[in-house]
Amino acid sequence: MRYSASIIALLTVWALNLNAAEPKLTLTNVIELAQERSYDAMVARLSFMSQYWSYRSFRAQLLPSVNLSGGLLQFNRSMVEARNFDDGRISYVENNSMTNSMYLSIDQNIVPLGGKLSLQSYLYRLDQFSYNSKIYNSQPLRLSYTQPLRTYNSLKWQKKTEPLKYERAKKAYLEAMEGVTIQAVQLFFNVLSAQSNYQQSRKNLEDRQYLFEIAKKRHELGTVTKSEILQLELSLLNAQVEANNNQLTLNDQLFKLFSYLRMTDYDGVELIPPYTVPELMVNTDDVVSRALTNSTHNLQQQVSLLEAQKLVAQAKANKGLQVQLNGEIALNQTTEHFNEAYRHLRDNEIVGLTLSLPIFDWGVSRGRVKMAQADLEVTKTQLEQAHEAYLQDLRTSVMQFNMQSSQCHNAQRAQDIADERYDITKRRFETGAVTVTDLNTAQNEQESARAQYIRQLKTFWTCYYALRQATLYDWIRQRDLDADFEKIVE
Repeated sequence: MRYSASIIALLTVWALNLNAAEPKLTLTNVIELAQERSYDAMVARLSFMSQYWSYRSFRAQLLPSVNLSGGLLQFNRSMVEARNFDDGRISYVENNSMTNSMYLSIDQNIVPLGGKLSLQSYLYRLDQFSYNSKIYNSQPLRLSYTQPLRTYNSLKWQKKTEPLKYERAKKAYLEAMEGVTIQAVQLFFNVLSAQSNYQQSRKNLEDRQYLFEIAKKRHELGTVTKSEILQLELSLLNAQVEANNNQLTLNDQLFKLFSYLRMTDYDGVELIPPYTVPELMVNTDDVVSRALTNSTHNLQQQVSLLEAQKLVAQAKANKGLQVQLNGEIALNQTTEHFNEAYRHLRDNEIVGLTLSLPIFDWGVSRGRVKMAQADLEVTKTQLEQAHEAYLQDLRTSVMQFNMQSSQCHNAQRAQDIADERYDITKRRFETGAVTVTDLNTAQNEQESARAQYIRQLKTFWTCYYALRQATLYDWIRQRDLDADFEKIVE
């Protein structure tokens, strides 16, 4: 798969960043890399290509096809059965012959009627070496038509379903790429959370080391008790353990993210969180309308209903009398010389009906029709139920998303307050105004607020891209999502 120019440029920037002291990646960078490089994106492209060629194959069935076939140098030397016409006696004679044949046809399916029109040309040569003779049988022109009169017309139903399946495949590709985006967002914020926890634990470790040294000096002056010294030393040891554990967690989350991006060199990488979120509120009716117009939901419902109706039509068509009309008009000639094979042609006309009628099948055909009709009703009920659940899920998603912007702002403000409170508490501890317990409480609140802010950011962007996936609409740029499908199948 060829990389687009934008992705190549992005990878170039990434490669240059790796040589820098602190390589950085934004959420947008990660999403673009995931959509180009991840295995999930590759599967989405290959799945679309499969459906594309399936649709192309169907379209080809609607066009005339040219076919050439034949048998060359078919040598036969054997004993064959021969019957005497006078007395019916059977004897065996030696057959020593060779046949050569060539058959050219142009075939066209007549979709509305379910018939097949064929224009053919045929030439056959038989060499009988035992009699030193050869025979040419030619049919320069033969026009034939086959028309089932009470048979299931598969192409007619395919003409209804295949375009819908192709449109569904295009929308399914876009939804799959949004799924890749959601996975990238979740992995990005998992790393971001681990990165924040690690950075905070390193800062806490430095603070605890610094405060422990101060506390030891204050202990010599008698302003800090032995119990508080031990408590602070315990806090220092716990900070060291927490920093090591957070480093392992960060390494694990980095591995998961960059494995998904199929990149191996990510030493020292730092992810830049999207500190600001757009002030975006969406209307429930707009979301439902976009989803029903753009997503695969309606297409899938239509295809499922048509497939069930098709089975009913097939069961009804296969019940009872089966009739087929066959007709042909041709010109032919049989001669011993090739230069006479296309002269003085004789006309040839064939027309007739073939039929079959099961007299008694113990109700098998009727049972198949009833079963298909029952399956159709089940499908209608399931589709109606799925549609109601789909609409309810959309409304719930809108309600959750519309709350997330304020949730992020509140979480950011809480983080700022917690940071400021911890700084104040730490300075007061340095002067002996608060205890170690107060300091630990302020630190825990700071860590909790920081983790909460990242969780709210993760929820916001996950909900936003889930909304994009459901509607195939970019609510920030206010435009439908699209892709260059012709380039995908190149």
